[in-house]
Amino acid sequence: MKVALVNPPWSFENSIYFGSREPHLPLELGYAKALLDAAGHETLMLDGHLCDTPMEALVEQVARFAPDMTVVTTAPTYLFWRCAQPELRIPRAFLMALGARGGRTVAVGPHGSATPRTALRKLGANVVVLGECEEIVARLAAVEELHLVPSIAWWNRGEIEVNGGPAAAAFADAAALRWPDEWIRRHAHHHHRFDAPPQGPGAEVEASRGCPYTCSFCAKIDFRDKYRRRALGPVLEEIDGLIAQGVEYVYFIDEIFLPQRALLEALVGRNVIFGVQTRIDLWKPEMLDLLGAAGCVSIEAGVESLTEEGRAALDKNCRSSTDELADRLIHARRSVPFVQANLIKTAGDDAGMIADWRARLQRAGVWANDPVPLYPYPSSPDYRRLWGAPDELAWERAHAHYLSQFDSFSDIQDGRPIPLAELEAACLRP
Repeated sequence: MKVALVNPPWSFENSIYFGSREPHLPLELGYAKALLDAAGHETLMLDGHLCDTPMEALVEQVARFAPDMTVVTTAPTYLFWRCAQPELRIPRAFLMALGARGGRTVAVGPHGSATPRTALRKLGANVVVLGECEEIVARLAAVEELHLVPSIAWWNRGEIEVNGGPAAAAFADAAALRWPDEWIRRHAHHHHRFDAPPQGPGAEVEASRGCPYTCSFCAKIDFRDKYRRRALGPVLEEIDGLIAQGVEYVYFIDEIFLPQRALLEALVGRNVIFGVQTRIDLWKPEMLDLLGAAGCVSIEAGVESLTEEGRAALDKNCRSSTDELADRLIHARRSVPFVQANLIKTAGDDAGMIADWRARLQRAGVWANDPVPLYPYPSSPDYRRLWGAPDELAWERAHAHYLSQFDSFSDIQDGRPIPLAELEAACLRP
């Protein structure tokens, strides 16, 4: 089978999107391509965002390939599935322009994972995948009968069928990914790096997937939920391949980069620096020292609330006190050039306490952000506490709630976000 794998040219005007707007490697498509290639299928992987390809030209590339199946992402890379843009205007625009020239059309991403029927209607695709997508995409290429494929929603004689729940890939045995040299040359962005200007290309790598914690705000119930650690060999093989392509900086997209002595010790002798996102309470001082020695130059650490009651309300399951968290962050800063403590804006925040704590950390060289508003994504426990299981209007409901709760928004958002219906004007339901 001929399969096209497409990351569209993203844009986020008037969106609440919290993720980086710079291009990143589409890891989900990379994993799918590896499985498809191993099974003997012919693949074409395109990234309109990274390669700065206009939508019309991207569509024509796919049409010339004449695929039997076209896969399009609904969020820009696995890294941002947990904080995806709510609107589906970009993948919908791609699918509308492609029409019948793409064979069976398949959408993968957090939208179809949480609300498959809604995503199928809005996108106009033939199939959406629920959950982690690479193994399901390979199954879709292997069989013609859709009812034999788990974790999908599809149109069946004018009605939507849903087969099973969200998929969780094995992942532990995921092979080392390979990326085109041109893509790496274009990847100038170093995600969450602030210690120095980039001198060479950046890249994204995944050493583990999922998280063993169930914080109320984290949108991962329907995808990337169960914690799994990838075999060390393929991780190092992938990193070595990136280094050979000139990559200077790697960002581990792991939901929670837990202490891994074997990985860190292996990175000590490699000519690469990297960034991670983690929980600082899970690191002992000795392991933080090793993290710095291994080449870590950026830590994004979730603290969220400055009171034990606040962290308990967020289901952080954190056993450290606020002072202990501060001490650990300051210790990390001794060997890691940039350390950030993430804070969430919640009702009842003590502005004075936050200001004092931020000032203390900043004096020690640690940056703590001004608390950002919380968005109740349909795949988060917070959403389900407020409204129950996601339904047809889940994204609209979360969006309206967010817009009504806050007068100011994150500094990465362009202007005031507008209602979801306006953003999705092209996503007309039949």
